[in-house]
Amino acid sequence: MNIKPLHDKVLIKRVDEENKTAGGIIITDTAKEKPSEGIVEEVGNGFRAEDGKILPMSVKVGDRVLFGKWAGTEIKVNGESRLIVKESDILAVVE
Repeated sequence: MNIKPLHDKVLIKRVDEENKTAGGIIITDTAKEKPSEGIVEEVGNGFRAEDGKILPMSVKVGDRVLFGKWAGTEIKVNGESRLIVKESDILAVVE
């Protein structure tokens, strides 16, 4: 199944965090927080302005981004977890 976000929405795959701390302590899956960093997999066409023009998206497929902890809607695509967020919920592009 392929997902194509509409308008100003972005499909993100979360990036897994490390299982160990800097001191070598192993963190179990139940104790870990959901990562707020991911890779953009698909983007919508853009935001429609009041004058009817479509403004292009600031992010593109392949960008590594940071997003808010409670941002977006979690979905399953081919059995894997993905996140759909508004472009405005993306805080930064990691370079």
